[in-house]
Amino acid sequence: MSRAENGSSSPDRSEGDVNLGRRRAEWQAAQLDAETRALLDEDARWFLHQSLSTPCLNALQGAQGAWLTDTAGRRILDFHGNSLHQVGYGHPTVLQAMRQTLETLPFSPRRYTNRPAVDLARRLCQAAPMDGARLLFAPGGTSAIGMALKLARLATGRHKTISMWDAFHGASLDAISIGGEAVFRQGIGPLLPGCEHAPPCDPGHCVFGCGGHCALRCADYVEYMLRQEGDVAAVVVETIRCTDVQIPPPDYYRRLRQACDRHGALLIVDEIPIALGRTGHLFAIERYGVAPDMLVIGKGLGGGSMPLAALLARDGLNLGPHTALGHYTHEKNPVACAAGLAVLDVIEQEDLLARSRHLGDQALTRLRVLCADLPAVKDLRGAGLLIGIELDHPDLAEDVLYDCLSAGLSFKVGQGQVLVLAPPLNVDEADLWWALERVAMAVRQRSVGG
Repeated sequence: MSRAENGSSSPDRSEGDVNLGRRRAEWQAAQLDAETRALLDEDARWFLHQSLSTPCLNALQGAQGAWLTDTAGRRILDFHGNSLHQVGYGHPTVLQAMRQTLETLPFSPRRYTNRPAVDLARRLCQAAPMDGARLLFAPGGTSAIGMALKLARLATGRHKTISMWDAFHGASLDAISIGGEAVFRQGIGPLLPGCEHAPPCDPGHCVFGCGGHCALRCADYVEYMLRQEGDVAAVVVETIRCTDVQIPPPDYYRRLRQACDRHGALLIVDEIPIALGRTGHLFAIERYGVAPDMLVIGKGLGGGSMPLAALLARDGLNLGPHTALGHYTHEKNPVACAAGLAVLDVIEQEDLLARSRHLGDQALTRLRVLCADLPAVKDLRGAGLLIGIELDHPDLAEDVLYDCLSAGLSFKVGQGQVLVLAPPLNVDEADLWWALERVAMAVRQRSVGG
């Protein structure tokens, strides 16, 4: 059972967005002008309401680089970005590639191919951390997860999966079946059969009592489940859990890989929010030196604008010529693929992988100094420019978030009390240092005795 699925009647905080927060109405009354409120009222009138988005918090009129501009003209440094702005918003290289393609090839019907799609497929497959990779594109990460589940069934003749409580793999019925967050699962009714769950590798909240040193009992438990079930098609896991920046120790994926091999299961890693440099590697699994059977990416692949995701699969899994794994209308969208090619160019030309590692290390060092005398800060952790600041109480996290929003800084709160900072990889260093200082200041001011 996940922390998000514990039977509590309080609002689920696992994804931690702000439309149901206790301070939302108070903040809007103090911060928003009449024109913005009218637009929000109209938004609430026409869109179906759902947790984590509608009704919305504010309204935007611009996005450029690391910055958003709301309808009142205020600039907001965006360290949230729904995890898709690795190269920022409106990068000139991305926009130029999209414009050129839009003017000549705005769409490619599915029975045809096109140069941007083929070139992007080749570059991703050649970079993939598995041998002989092939891929399929999809219009979003949730759809790519669905393709991975279908391919696992084809490859193994089995339908069962093991995935992790607290995980998020998308919002469709198949994705929430393997996901582990209550806000997406509760009250929906029967989910896919055969979707078993295990505790995640969460060193800070280990259900096996590992304490300060991870003994990898979580990996042992996955193997126990594989052995007991005997007919599991795949283990599906987020390489690094973006929601609250949980980073498994070095041997975790080696142990999962070996367990999957022993029991005939595939290893599928979900890197939809964290691939393409967020953790300092093009693919986060590279830091572990393990080759998965499948890898799912998305979000940042569309250059901060276009919806685009991909399922990459190792050699030997090209098994579906007789069926439709995806068959999406925008399967090889040339404009989206041109944006993806430009993203890879920007990452290479601006050396963003090394920059992510370097700035991420510096950021953690600065935060340790800024937060050294703040007992409300329970943990600091990070991988590249994915940084988590765990506080001791959800109310404090919400107060800090709204204080920072008022000051012009946006970020995500995960699992109720983890401040998740995910800036663009090309963020200006001065903006990064200001953001860290602003967060630490807000924690200090809101902490008891601060």
